Amino acid sequence: MLPIEFAAPADKVSLMLAQTLRASSAWFCTGREAFAAMISAIDEARESVYLETYIYSADQLGERFRDALCRACQRGARVRVLVDALGSYSLPAAFWKPLAAVGGEARFFNPLSLYRLGIRNHRKMLACDRRVAFVGGYNISGEYEGDGVTCGWCDLGLKVEGPLVDRLVVSFEDMFDRSDFQNRPFIQLRRSNAKRTVAGYREQLLLSGPGRGFNPIKRALFRDLAAAQSVQIMAAYFLPTWRLRRQLARVARRGGKVQLILPGKSDVAVSQLAGQSLYRRLLKAGVEIYEYQPQVLHTKLIVVDNVVYIGSANLDPRSLNINYELMIRFENPDMASQGRDIFQRALEHCRSILAEEWRESRSFWRRLKQHAAYFLLVRIDPYIARRQLRALLDRALHRAKPKLNR
Repeated sequence: MLPIEFAAPADKVSLMLAQTLRASSAWFCTGREAFAAMISAIDEARESVYLETYIYSADQLGERFRDALCRACQRGARVRVLVDALGSYSLPAAFWKPLAAVGGEARFFNPLSLYRLGIRNHRKMLACDRRVAFVGGYNISGEYEGDGVTCGWCDLGLKVEGPLVDRLVVSFEDMFDRSDFQNRPFIQLRRSNAKRTVAGYREQLLLSGPGRGFNPIKRALFRDLAAAQSVQIMAAYFLPTWRLRRQLARVARRGGKVQLILPGKSDVAVSQLAGQSLYRRLLKAGVEIYEYQPQVLHTKLIVVDNVVYIGSANLDPRSLNINYELMIRFENPDMASQGRDIFQRALEHCRSILAEEWRESRSFWRRLKQHAAYFLLVRIDPYIARRQLRALLDRALHRAKPKLNR
């Protein structure tokens, strides 16, 4: 766990502002550390606990979290849990009966329905007493409980304190209110308030989701990559848009360093195949590509010069265009330096992908599978999601017509 503090500005006015807005942060590079700290924060909570995750498993880890949530309720804290209905499809509704019995609330986001199946909440967040929050890639599931090298998936989390926690809580409450997907009928008609940037002192909360409006995560990345000299990315599912790939290639071609750590082992084989279809062009542009070997890679970390991104979003079409996602962008040299240190430690467990070896290793059948996977994830999946969004709009307009005609 690496403690981080924001550097104070030199002038007195800025110093006073920094003392008011200062936040502290700590990285968690293993699931063991992250889950222990999260349960400890729940046990210390006296007023509120808000937990949001894509996957929640009914295993030993899930039971430990549920027990801690129940204890918080019994102390009088308000406890709310939001899990995605598809990501947590194997979690029985009865699992939350002990929590409901002591006054807690648990909801499944977007209950499974064929006509809106593709719209998912992929965010991960825990906030306790509006004082401390945790973000990152960790789901509440046993496969994350390890060190990422000898056992357990390789992932990354961040603990934050200060004013940013309040903004995360407001975001959670908005998602909790929209969880049943019945009270937001004009999701596509208007610019979705799920897509927004919440600015703070040297950090930005980047929130994205389906609907109209530009994706704040992509917008921030475009801006940071435009003049970047150093880029390090750890991505579990790497299938960035054409514009982002072009930006990465431009950084490398103008002499900057671009390094990618991508999965050597993946829980989603089609995503890995699709990402590998991009290797040849990226390597030709001078991008360095490495594949993480010991365990499944699930990390979402981006470091661009003195900026670091951490949160739930992958660099793929679903995270960048469809899912509800949460990322925090920190413009802080110390945090960026520690992000690069995390990247360098992971690099010790990676295999370098060399252009000539990669070209010779790809059989015709392998290339065919990679291109098919790319077409499925870049064309077919977004097309289905867009159709479902349009269907939601049509249904909403149909329901609204009688009211409008009154």
